[in-house]
Amino acid sequence: MLLERIYDEDLAQASYLIGCQATGEAVVVDPRRDVQVYLDIAGANGMRIVAVTETHIHADFLSGTRELAAATGATVYVSDEGGPDWAYGAGFEGANRITHGHEIRLGNISLEARHTPGHTPEHLSFLVTDGAQSPEPGFILTGDFVFVGDIGRPDLLDEAAGYENTRFQGARDLFASLSDRFLTLPDFVQVLPGHGSGSACGKALGAVPTSTVGYERRFSWWGPYVEAGDEAGFIAELLNGQPDAHAYFARMKRQNREGPALLGVTPELVEYDATELAQLLARDETIFVDTRHHSDVHESTVPRSLHVPGIAKSASYGAWVLDPESEARPLVLLAPDHAAAAEYRDHLVRVGIDTVRGFITGVEGLPQAPVPRVSPTALEKLPHALLLDLRNKNEFADGHLPGAHQLSGGRALWHLDELPETGTIVSYCRSGVRNAVAASALRRAGYDVVELEGSYLGWIAEPGHTPVVPDAERIAREQKLAPLVAASA
Repeated sequence: MLLERIYDEDLAQASYLIGCQATGEAVVVDPRRDVQVYLDIAGANGMRIVAVTETHIHADFLSGTRELAAATGATVYVSDEGGPDWAYGAGFEGANRITHGHEIRLGNISLEARHTPGHTPEHLSFLVTDGAQSPEPGFILTGDFVFVGDIGRPDLLDEAAGYENTRFQGARDLFASLSDRFLTLPDFVQVLPGHGSGSACGKALGAVPTSTVGYERRFSWWGPYVEAGDEAGFIAELLNGQPDAHAYFARMKRQNREGPALLGVTPELVEYDATELAQLLARDETIFVDTRHHSDVHESTVPRSLHVPGIAKSASYGAWVLDPESEARPLVLLAPDHAAAAEYRDHLVRVGIDTVRGFITGVEGLPQAPVPRVSPTALEKLPHALLLDLRNKNEFADGHLPGAHQLSGGRALWHLDELPETGTIVSYCRSGVRNAVAASALRRAGYDVVELEGSYLGWIAEPGHTPVVPDAERIAREQKLAPLVAASA
């Protein structure tokens, strides 16, 4: 058996290619949208990708299932669990819709679908058996069900898809899935999750890529609750302290359900010179994306440009600053060469941003201006400005500037109703990176945003600056959660 883990550090997302070396057939589980990596692995191993499937309707990235099937002719398998509200849409016409117990067979390899609801109602895990070695399964692909040291959050349907209080039923479903479908497996079964540390699909994901059923049974935070049958304690602990969900998750969930648009053959990227790009910008026919470090951007950048610092997190931050459903203008990236620009484009299509048309290698000759900033000591000179904390709600609860309003960077552009239509906004995050990203989007949207130099860390380093540490707020939140849990039982 061939088993390859393909990991996207940007979105902390794992997909898997599993092949039978006897027959040369392979299946890919949870592929991302730039699919060349799977074609390369299959080709290097003399295999054909004949099947493609996914564990659930994803919220944090745009699925490559349809893209890979179109490129290879592979058969598509998607979940038919969860009821009609969670059925895959028109884009998956002709796909095999599978339920609990269905087997995908490739020579000696079998993937058995197991319905493991909780993170989402339709969620499947896949038990993997290499029949050439053993009649028993050796692996389980858990998607967003079980992570290393954590489990998938059940509140994303509320946070990202507009549902109300589905988190409680989701938490109960997770408890049952763990009890009946996970801990009943032998301890030696290896756990291959869909995400690692840094994903917003859980609150405490481990950085280790794999685990085992036995290890999670013994060392995970949830193991003692499930083993003791303490559902109420499990639900309270699971729901407390989940991070903010990024606003783009709602779009991903909707597009993944209906079927993401096919990319096909992408057009060649255009390299622009400064004169040509300046003219396009003057006519507002394109959007410039400044990819430098935020310290360089602060010194001078193109007015109304978006800031996406570096390739490494370009999908994550790109989805913070651009809504492709409301903004169709093409993007021109700052990139050192064609190869880097193409890599940026590959990252951005993973979150449905398909409008990268070209690049420029420097900002010389383009219109530029410094980013407005204020030092922590000069902040008192802006007494009427709104202090905007762009960190997540858990960071905010651990301490914030007096009078600050919290709106996490990944949600800011979609919650403009929380911001004043006029006046100055002073924004900050922890160190300045997220602040620079989100502030660029708000400025492009027409807001007067001044960035706090050094952000939160710079402010608390100044003598006499004492953050608000609202222990009372945290206690109140936990007390509010308790009766909701009880009432939902």
